[in-house]
This record gives sequence, C-alpha cells and structure tokens, in this order.
Amino acid sequence: MDINALYNEWLNKATGDPDLKAELEAIRGKDDEILDRFYRELEFGTAGLRGVIGAGTNRMNIYTVGRATQGLSDFLNKNYENPSIAIGYDSRIKSDYFSREAASILAANGIKVYLYEELEPTPCLSFAIRYFGCSSGIILTASHNPAKYNGYKCYNPHGYQMTDEEAAETYEMIQKVDYFTGIKKCDFDEAVKNGKIRFIGEEVINAFLDEVQKQCINPEIVKNADLKVIYTPLNGTGNKPVRAILDRIGIKKVYVVPEQENPDGNFPTCPFPNPEIKQVFEIGLEMNKSIGADILLATDPDCDRVGIAVPDKSGELVLMSGNEVGAMLLNYILSERKANGTLPSSAIAVKSFVSTDLAEVIAKKYNCTFKNLLTGFKYIGELITNLESEGRADDFVMGFEESYGYLAGTHARDKDAVVASMLICEMAAFYKSKGMNLVDVMNSLYDEFGYYANTVQSYTFEGAAGMEKMAGIMDALRANPPKEIAGFGVTAVSDYKASETVFTDGTKEIIELPKSNVLAFALEKGNKVIVRPSGTEPKIKAYITAIGESRADANAIADKLIKAADGFMK
Repeated sequence: MDINALYNEWLNKATGDPDLKAELEAIRGKDDEILDRFYRELEFGTAGLRGVIGAGTNRMNIYTVGRATQGLSDFLNKNYENPSIAIGYDSRIKSDYFSREAASILAANGIKVYLYEELEPTPCLSFAIRYFGCSSGIILTASHNPAKYNGYKCYNPHGYQMTDEEAAETYEMIQKVDYFTGIKKCDFDEAVKNGKIRFIGEEVINAFLDEVQKQCINPEIVKNADLKVIYTPLNGTGNKPVRAILDRIGIKKVYVVPEQENPDGNFPTCPFPNPEIKQVFEIGLEMNKSIGADILLATDPDCDRVGIAVPDKSGELVLMSGNEVGAMLLNYILSERKANGTLPSSAIAVKSFVSTDLAEVIAKKYNCTFKNLLTGFKYIGELITNLESEGRADDFVMGFEESYGYLAGTHARDKDAVVASMLICEMAAFYKSKGMNLVDVMNSLYDEFGYYANTVQSYTFEGAAGMEKMAGIMDALRANPPKEIAGFGVTAVSDYKASETVFTDGTKEIIELPKSNVLAFALEKGNKVIVRPSGTEPKIKAYITAIGESRADANAIADKLIKAADGFMK
C-alpha cells in the first residue's frame, strides 16, 4: 500500500466536503499525520464503523460513510426483497450530515428509507426498525467517546446490531466499493418528494414512550413520592424523551442542567461525555447545592447509557457504578413484580459476563433463571428475539452491562437509557417512601449477599504501534497464562477465542458462546480478572471482581488485582 499515492488521490478527489480538502492541504508534507489517516481502513464489524472525524481511510467522513452505505445497500439488495431501512443520528459533529448522505445512497439503490426528523436516542432507532418492519437500521453515533469521534452502527431486522456473519458479509461487499467512483447517490430532497425517503414523525416517538411506560411497576408510589431529579443529557439526544417519560409517570420536579441541555457535538463542559466519570456530574453537583435533589441522572449523547449520583445520609453525593445500579434494578424489579404478582414463573434475567456476579446471586433468591452472555448488547437482543420466537418474550425481566447499559421490556433490542432512567427514578421514589436512599439500598444488598468490588481498568494504545502492542499483550497472556494473580491461585482460564475453559486439574470445558478475543482468569475465593480488547476503541480493558467480608476487605483485594493487571499491560 502506497500511503502517499492514497493521500494524493484523496487530495485530488475528496471534493465533496470542503472540510476534508482543507485538512488534507494542512497536512501536506507531514508524514506522520498522513500515515495516521491512511495506514488502514476503518474496520467494519458488528459495531459498524467508529473513528476520528476527518480526512482519510482511517477517519469518519462522507467517503468512508458512503462506501459503507453502498456496501450495506448491496448486502440488503442481495438478501432481501424490497428492502427498507431506518436511520437515526445523535448530536455529534456531522451526524445529521452523514445520516442524509447515507439516506441518499440507500434511496439511489432502491431501498426504502425511514429517517428520523431530528436527533433521537439509539433505542428509538432499534424500536423503529421493528415498528416499520425494516430489513436493517443505521445510527450515526460514537456513543460516549470524546467529541472528535463519530460512528456508524448497523442493525438487523430484529432491532439489534448485526451478527458476526451479517457484518462479515457486509464488510465483504464494502471492500468491493471504490471510495470515489463506486457509490450510487441521488438528490436527497428529490428522494423525499418521491417517497423514497420518509421522515419518522412524532407518532413513532409516542409509540416508543408508550412501550417504555408499560415497564413502570409502582406508578401510584411514584406520583406521591415528591422526588426531585437533576438531569443532564450531556448535550445529546436524551433531553426530550427522558423528560417526557418522567413527566408521564408523575415526576414533575426535574431540573435540567442548562449548560448541557441542548445538542452540541463539541460537548463544551464535558470533553468525555461518559456517565461513568465524575466530571459529567460537576455542574449538576453545583446546582444541587440549592436544589437538594434525591438523585442526579446523566445520559450519554445517544442516550443508551445512564449514570447516577445520589446523596447519602450525610448529604454527600455518591456516584454509583453500573454494576451497582444493575444489581439494584434487578433486585427492585424482581422483588416488586413478585410482590404484585406479575413476575413470570419462568422469568429470565441476563448480563454480560464481565458484569457483577452479585446479580446472579440476587436472581437466585427469586428463582429467576440467569444467563451470562458475551459483552455486546446484541447478544441480549438476540436472547429476547429467541424468547419471542418461542412465545416467551414476557419472561424477559431485565438485561444489563456494567458499562451503564440497561434494558427492561422488549420494545428495544439494545440498551435503553430512557426506560432505565424511568425505572431508576421509580426505584428511588419507592425506597424514598420507605425512608431509604439508594446508598442505603445498595448497602443492604451487600449486607445480605456479600461485598463485591467491581472495577474496570482501561489501558490506551493509540495508532498503528498501539494495535500491535494490544495484539502482543493478548498473545503473551495466551501463551503463558499466570498461575496466580496478586497472591490468589488461578483456578481456571477461559479463552473465549478458543471456546475453552481449562481448569487447574487439566480438565476442560467447552464455552458455548460465539468466539471472542477475551481471556478470563478465575481466582480463589470467587475473585476474577477478565482481559478484553475494546471492539470500538484503542484500549484493552481489565475487569476486576473482588469479593470480601467487608467493603474495606473487598476494596483492598481489588487494589491488589488492579496492580497485577497493570503489570500485564507493560
């Protein structure tokens, strides 16, 4: 591959977006800058495309989006008769632009397009696919990544992200498309006039909210709890739907952080618009000094994740982890649905296998079947779809991932911060009526089931050299797995790429899940370290589980395991 030849081709042909031309001119003669933009093509996988916005094959721009869309069009026309597609987008830089570009290409390829009129959450896109009976869906978003990123996620007819097989076939089609000469395109406005592109209106959003509202368990308690909520959509898509659903269930005292209320892809007050980190709550925390809220909510830009902060008895605000919220929500849903007689006798709950094992212990208390699946909400969406095909969709109670993604109900097949925000507020209102805050609730669960310290450590490896480094770390751990970690003996090594667990006595067990580049080390006393390269970011993540007799004990064990994980990444 001649990098300079690629650069010159783009310099001469990338005339469709003046921003790209200016960027390419600005890096003329800067070899490192050129290399970073052209050393590879953005990889299309089950998470679609994700990358920095800019010029080149390794960037998100109208040509990489256009090429992916042409390949997707070819895939749909090959596999579906009269295919159709739903498209959504978030507040990120160029998301609306990319969505119109994709719509024009799909329409030119004879595919019926349903395009949201304005930015909407990812779960609304998942809902629209099934609402219209579409063959596929696209959402333009980079979730909670920094402002310089954007992404392009593809969905299948069931409303969850493409399977490995579907993505591989689509990628094969994409690779046949030339960036500049291989893309069919029609005039957007003309396609709207002739009905090839149809805007998705308010009736679909209302239908989505109707389905979300059905998951409310104790509406009368909520209406009478006088709950105060501070909410930030982090300049993303959650503002309208989250406020609407809270209003519907009777929560009237919702105070929105003004600096983070309106859409803004630059995320000026939160460079990392991720509800997992404390910084996104800072303005809301300042607001709270005069409001005295019961709970603070933050949804990420595409509103599929939600984080919370709650005051303890002293008034100090505590940020609660995705694992803690997942465990509390599961306990609340199971206990209250059992109490009011709506819990199915064959109820099923599910989580990603890197999420807290506390959830499984809670489910057991209520005789709820529990499933552990690979990371990626598509696997939870697939489970719901399989239950639906068996006439058992109502058995699905809840699914979650430790990365702040939750789903109750079957209206969407992806994580949904709209329904999660509603249920979290309902849960807070319910326990407020009992004289408890959510810190009290979490402590009561720890007292009952044991102290679980769960944490995720991320290690960043940028650029071409970083990709090689990540591969080398995983290869080394496979070739020479540790016998002990932080003084705890390794009792089993699970290699999800080899689909095999090897125990210390030499016995083996098949892992009946799709292959994935993940290594899990089970340790003595129930502790655990899982190592997994991110599918969407240049990172390796280490998921730590530490179980102790007290909070201090569990945290001390976690610290030792983190230090050991740090050593793996050198």
